[in-house]
Amino acid sequence: MHNAGTALRDFFAHLTDPAVLAQLFAVLIVVLVAIAVAGLARAWYRKSRSGAPHGGFTGQVIEATTILLPILIATALLLATDVGFATFDLDNRVVDRALQLAAALVVVRLAVYVLRQLLGERSWLKGWQNQFTFVVWLAVAFELLGWFEAVERALNHIDLLPGKASFTAWELIKAIVIVTFIVIVTTLIARTIERRVMQVSGLALSTRIGISKFSYFILIGLGLLVGINAAGVDLTALTVLTGAIGVGLGFGLREIAGNFVSGFVLLMDKSIRPGDVISFTGEGGLAGTNTDNFGWVQELRGRHIVVRDRDGVETLVPNQFVITNSVINWSYSDARVRIRLPVRISYHDDPEKALALLQHAAADHPRILREPGPVTRLMSFEDYGMRLEVRFWIADPMNGLNNVRSDVNRAIFRLFREAGITIPVAQRDLRMLPPPSHADPGLTPGRDS
Repeated sequence: MHNAGTALRDFFAHLTDPAVLAQLFAVLIVVLVAIAVAGLARAWYRKSRSGAPHGGFTGQVIEATTILLPILIATALLLATDVGFATFDLDNRVVDRALQLAAALVVVRLAVYVLRQLLGERSWLKGWQNQFTFVVWLAVAFELLGWFEAVERALNHIDLLPGKASFTAWELIKAIVIVTFIVIVTTLIARTIERRVMQVSGLALSTRIGISKFSYFILIGLGLLVGINAAGVDLTALTVLTGAIGVGLGFGLREIAGNFVSGFVLLMDKSIRPGDVISFTGEGGLAGTNTDNFGWVQELRGRHIVVRDRDGVETLVPNQFVITNSVINWSYSDARVRIRLPVRISYHDDPEKALALLQHAAADHPRILREPGPVTRLMSFEDYGMRLEVRFWIADPMNGLNNVRSDVNRAIFRLFREAGITIPVAQRDLRMLPPPSHADPGLTPGRDS
C-alpha cells in the first residue's frame, strides 16, 4: 500500500513538471487543430463535390481518407512538433509517445476499415467499428506505454470462480480476444467461399445458397471451438455453469434449432426456391386452386423464408412451419395451373347455349392457354339450378390468379345477360297449413293411427 502511494505521488510530481506540462499543452493544441482542420476539409469536400458519389475502389479510398483525416493531420502535426522540440534540445518524451500512439491509431483504424469492407456491409462490424477500434488501440497503447504487464498481473489476481478451480479475469479477456480473432478469420473464409460458390452458374440457386449457409455455420462453429481451445480455457471448471446454460438453451433454442435444420432441408431438396409462387392451405387442407396466403418467395434465410404477398407485404415464415405444413408450390415442376369457375343457370334455360357462352368467355383472354384449351362441363342438377363449370389453363400463376378469374366472370355475366340466361338465386317455398280445427282428424298431431 505504501509502495502504491509513493508511485502515485511520483506520477503526479512528474505530471506537474513544467517540461511535461508544456508537452501536454502542445499535444492538446495539436489535437484541437487537427479536429478543426479535418472538419473544414470535410465541409469543403461535401460542398465542392458534384454529381453522384464515387463508387468502387475510388469511393472506398475517399471514404477511408475522410475517416482517417483527423488522425493523419494530428500525426503530421505531432511529427512536426517532435522535430521542433528536438531541434531546440527540449524534452520531447511525451510528444514522442503521443506520436507513437497517433501512428498506432492510424494503422488500427485503417485495418478495421479494411476488415469491414472484407466482411461486407451487412456484417456486425459496421455498427461497432469505432468501439472495436478503440479496444484494439487501447491494447496497443498499453503495450507501447509499458503498462501491459502490470494490467495482466492485476487481472490475474481477480478470480471469477472462487474455490478449487481457477478462472481469472485475464483468462476471460484473453479467451474473448482469441475467440473473436478466430471467428473473424473464419468469417472472412466463409465470405470468400460464399462469393465463389454464388458465382458457379452450373448449380441451382437454392443449392448455392445451401452450400454457402452450411459452410458459414460450420466454419463459425469450428472457429468457436478452436478459439476456446486455443485460449486454454478449462471447461471442466465451468461444468456446472455450462450444464445449466445448456439445459436452458436446450429448451429456449429448440424452435430456433428446428428452424435452422428445416432451412437446410429446404435448401438441399430444392422444394422451394427464390422466385417460386407458393400459397399455404387453409384450415381444411384445401388444395387445388386455393389462393389463401398467396405470395412470392423473395429469399431463403437460415431461420425463415421471406414471402411477399400481392399487397406488397413481406412475411417471415419460419422454416419449420413450411416443412411441417402443406404448401402449394405453383411453380415447382410446371408453372401451368388449371382454374375452375362454377356457375349456375336456371332450369328454364338451355344448358347447351350456356356451355357455348362459357367456352366463348374463356377463349379470348390473353393469359388463357390455347393448348390445352378451355373446356366446359354440366356438373350436376341442384336444388335451384343446373351447375355448370368452365375449366382453363394458365402458364403464369406468378402474375396472379384472381385477376384472371375476375376477367372471365365479368365476361360470363355480360354474355349471359345479353343472351337472356338467368343465374338463379337460392329460393325457399313456404307453405301455410290451415288451423288444426279445419284439418283432417287423421292428421291431427299427437293422435295415434
